[in-house]
Amino acid sequence: MAKQGQRKQKLTAAQREARIKAAEERQRRDEEAKAKKQRGKQILTIVVCVILVLALSIPAIGLSVLSATGA
Repeated sequence: MAKQGQRKQKLTAAQREARIKAAEERQRRDEEAKAKKQRGKQILTIVVCVILVLALSIPAIGLSVLSATGA
């Protein structure tokens, strides 16, 4: 009695080539998705840094202008 999951299926050359192409396509899509996700993280980091620079520099400039005109 052979178990159902243990039977080996013989593949033709065309089937093997199709499986290899499908695996390469999946790998390429995965790499593109990772690259896109990484690019999104980089853009988010730059946006957050710009916001922090503006949030810290605008009040400092305002205080220096007000103290210069008030003196």
